[in-house]
Amino acid sequence: MLLTAASARLDVSANAKLPDLEALLWEARGRLPAWFAAQWEHTPAPLYASVDLRHAGFKLAPVDTNLFPAGFNNLHPSCHERAVAAMHKAITRTCPTASQVLVVPENHTRNTYYLENLAALLTLIRDAGFSARVGSMLPDLDAPRPLTLPSGREVLLEPLRREGERLVLDDYRPCLVMLNNDLSQGLPPILQDLDQPVLPPPSLGWTRRTKSGHFLHYAEVAREFADWLGIDPWLIDPLSANCGQINFQKREGLECAASNAARLLEEVAVRYEAYGIDEVKPFVMVKADAGTYGMGVMRVHEAEEIFQINRKQRNKMASAKEGLEVTRVIIQEGVPTALRWGPAGAAAEPVIYMIDEDVVGSFYRIHEGRGSDENLNAPGMTFEPIACQTQSEADERRRHAYEVVARLALLAAAREVAAAGAEPGA
Repeated sequence: MLLTAASARLDVSANAKLPDLEALLWEARGRLPAWFAAQWEHTPAPLYASVDLRHAGFKLAPVDTNLFPAGFNNLHPSCHERAVAAMHKAITRTCPTASQVLVVPENHTRNTYYLENLAALLTLIRDAGFSARVGSMLPDLDAPRPLTLPSGREVLLEPLRREGERLVLDDYRPCLVMLNNDLSQGLPPILQDLDQPVLPPPSLGWTRRTKSGHFLHYAEVAREFADWLGIDPWLIDPLSANCGQINFQKREGLECAASNAARLLEEVAVRYEAYGIDEVKPFVMVKADAGTYGMGVMRVHEAEEIFQINRKQRNKMASAKEGLEVTRVIIQEGVPTALRWGPAGAAAEPVIYMIDEDVVGSFYRIHEGRGSDENLNAPGMTFEPIACQTQSEADERRRHAYEVVARLALLAAAREVAAAGAEPGA
C-alpha cells in the first residue's frame, strides 16, 4: 500500500469562523520559497532535525523539535533520493572537499530501533558520495564491534579516539563529525574544544538546550510568518510558559507550574470561544524542559491536577531520558490531534524530517491506546511512512502544510544555533 499524507483522515467538524489553513498555505506556495530563502540567508539551517506536529483541524503546530533525530529508518523509500541530495548539500556546505564523515551515535546498543536508524543514516551519507564510519563512546568498547540488525543490515561500532583537538578512528581522519547523540548525560571531555566541524554543535545538546528556549524562538518566527501570510499566529503556534527549580518528588515548585497552567488554560479558552470551538476542552501538556523519547510528560485539564499527582506520576515526571533529573518544565498548550488512522480510528500525528533546508521525508506516529489529547510518543506506538510521490492534490496540500510548519520550526532552531554562538559548520 502506498501511504500518502491524506491516508490519515482529518476528523473535525467544519467551522465558518476558522480559516482553512491547508488551503491558505497551498495558495501561498509560489511565494514561500523566496520567503524561506531570505530567512536561510540570515540564519543557515541546522544539519538536520525532526519535528512532531499536531493537526487539530483548527490549528497545525509543532509540539517538539529534535536536533539529533533518530528514526531515519521510518522514512518511505520513495523519499530516498530527496534525502541523499539534501545530505550531499549539507555536508559539502560545511566541508567542500570532504570525503570522510564520522558519525558519533547514542550508546543504545540494545535498542535495535535506534540502530536501524543509525544504519539508515549511514546509507544516506554513503549514497551522497562520502565514506561514513561510526565512532562510539561506549566505555567498554576497546575493539571494533559488528552488529547485525533485524533488517539484515550491519553496523560496525569502532572506538572513538581523540588526537589533539580532533576526533579520529585508528585509520580514519574525518573532515566532519556528525553528532547523532543528544548528550542527555552531559558533554563528555572527548567532545569538548574540538577544532574540526561537529554538527549539530555539542552546545545544542540537552545539557544546555531547553524546549522553552526553542519555543520562544518559534513564537517569534510564527508571528513574522503570520504577519506575512495574514493569519492569526495562534493557528500555527502553541502557547507556552516555563518553570525552573521544580522537584516533583519533593513537591517543590508546583505552584509555578500550576499558575502557568491556569493562565494558559484561560488563554486557550478565550481563543476557543472567539473561534467557536466547542467540541474540544482546553488542556496543557507539562513536559520536561530537556530530553526526548516522550518521557517526563503529563496532560492537565485543570491546574489543580498538578497538585494531585500520585507517587507513580511523580516518579514518571521526576526523570527523563538517561535518568536526567527534571528540574525545569515547559507548560505548553495542548493541541489535540484530529488525525485518525485505520478502521479503529487510532490517534495519529505527523513527524517531519529535514536535512539542511529541505524536508526529506515524514511518517505518521500512531497509537491505538491513546486519545486525541494524549502524548503519542509512548510504548505501543507504530509508524507509517508517508510517500513522497504526489497522488492527488489533497495529498499534496496536506503534505505541503506539514512541510511549511515544520520548516518554520527548523527556522526557529536555526535562530537557536545563532543565539548560542555556534553557527553550523563552525
